[in-house]
Amino acid sequence: MQLAFCIYKFFPFGGLQRDFLQIATACQAQGHQIRVYVLDWQGDKPAGFDIIIVPKKGLSNHSRNQAYYHWVKAHLQSYPVDCVVGFNKMPGLDVYFAGDTCFAEKAAHKGFFYKLSKRCKHYLAFEQAVFAPSSSTKIMVLTKQQIEDFKNHYHTQDERFFLLPPGIALDRKYSVDSPQKRQQFRLANQISLDDFVIVQIGSDFKRKGVDRTLKAIAALPNDLKQKVTYLVVGQDKPEAYLKLADELAIAKQVRFFSGRNDIPDFLFSADLLLHPARQEAAGMVLIEALAAGVPVIVSGISGYAYHISQANAGIVLSEPYKQNILDQALEQSIRDKEQWLNWHNNAIAYGNSEDLYHLAQRAADIILGCHYE
Repeated sequence: MQLAFCIYKFFPFGGLQRDFLQIATACQAQGHQIRVYVLDWQGDKPAGFDIIIVPKKGLSNHSRNQAYYHWVKAHLQSYPVDCVVGFNKMPGLDVYFAGDTCFAEKAAHKGFFYKLSKRCKHYLAFEQAVFAPSSSTKIMVLTKQQIEDFKNHYHTQDERFFLLPPGIALDRKYSVDSPQKRQQFRLANQISLDDFVIVQIGSDFKRKGVDRTLKAIAALPNDLKQKVTYLVVGQDKPEAYLKLADELAIAKQVRFFSGRNDIPDFLFSADLLLHPARQEAAGMVLIEALAAGVPVIVSGISGYAYHISQANAGIVLSEPYKQNILDQALEQSIRDKEQWLNWHNNAIAYGNSEDLYHLAQRAADIILGCHYE
């Protein structure tokens, strides 16, 4: 089979991009041809992928998206494929991977003039093209909450949804070598073995709530604050957050790292993962932390937050978000060493007992089945 994958941008350390690459590679491994339509590709290009760079047209994101769709549609008419798979919402998809939240749900909470904007109308129209009852697009989702939101706004048929398991790499799992990796990473990065290391991982620092974490660390009592080292990993600009850390008098304890491949080492070195996100359809890093044995504090808005509750391996913050609740949760997590150890052990057990690893294989089965139904 010839498969076309549509994704606006590819860069090596985005969550959606990683899911796309895993799924496309799983399809390729079964002998199928992979064509990718993309506006911008950063990083290495996988062997055997036919990567087509679509010309950029338009000054705004939504106008570029529309131009991308029309260009790809015309190209597919000239060079047809067996199945078109989208990682961004657009008309004409056979299969859509829902890596983000429902835009109509987000727009419902915005003001009157926002809903009249060209941007809003574009995103709603492209979302409707995927989810309307008149569409036949199969929809792969990461959480049950996504299904509820899309059904609420579009009345999408149940049989068109396919709930995927998470899909983290096995190198994230806690093993007998993990304590040694923890020690090696800390020594290599001049971090005391006695420090309480907080990690936050993910591109788009504002959406992930890096500012919220900085404020929570600054609010700690002095005796606890001095023990904290905060590591932020992600593809974004850190300047505004370094400035905030400086204003909060915690700059010496904060380090930013651009996107990188040694995420397991960061996780094994950590005592806690913080993820007080403002918006998060799923949050694969939450699952990675659990598998690595790292307790998690996460905002309730995150799609995968329920895994933290099921595992009993951290704290899910109530919505709407309140900064003082995060402040208290962080202090409690550092002070109560017995509770921390229980969370740590529960996380490891969850990583060993739950299917957290087969997203790509399940998605490939759905995509490859679309041609035969």
